Amino acid sequence: MVRGKTEMRRIENATSRQVTFTKRRNGLLKKAFELSVLCDAEVGLIIFSPRGRLYEFSSSSMLKTIERYNTHVQDLTSNVRSIEQDLQDAEFMMQKIKLLEVSKRKLMGECLESCSLGELHELETQLEQSICKIRGRKDQLLADQLTQYLEKERTLLEDNALLKKQWKEAVLQVEAAKENGSSKRDDQYKDVETELYIGWPRTQRTQQLLKG
Repeated sequence: MVRGKTEMRRIENATSRQVTFTKRRNGLLKKAFELSVLCDAEVGLIIFSPRGRLYEFSSSSMLKTIERYNTHVQDLTSNVRSIEQDLQDAEFMMQKIKLLEVSKRKLMGECLESCSLGELHELETQLEQSICKIRGRKDQLLADQLTQYLEKERTLLEDNALLKKQWKEAVLQVEAAKENGSSKRDDQYKDVETELYIGWPRTQRTQQLLKG
């Protein structure tokens, strides 16, 4: 005979309910023992009967198993709280980003239809303050560039003056060298005797007679 499927609801008959509790309790304890032995698992089982009687099974120590369970639950709860906090922070940041995007569009002159007169005045004030800061930063950059250009100009003028001085010294050295060279050539020419003769070519005999 095929056993029918048991309907999952409270058994109204007290005797049948007690018999079912005893059978299923023993089966559950047996399954817990087999699970701990076959799979080398730490198993802790606690059962309270309808009358408040305690039935338990532990593969090691019930107190250690409960302590381990509490530690695991605390860690799990802490992780869940951390995740919930991260989700809340992310949602807060998303809302803040949306508000910043709306404010940015308003500063760009968009989506102004829903703004009141006070909000428009506040936007105008913010824009004026921003323009003042931008102009101040611009003036500072221009002043810094001007200082750099003046310093560069001063350096170039100093270099130019130094080059002119070096060029004059080089010209003076060249002129002095030329004067020294010409005076040496004049001294050499003074030691050279020249003989100039105009007429017919003389023979060697005639030349000797003239010298004698």
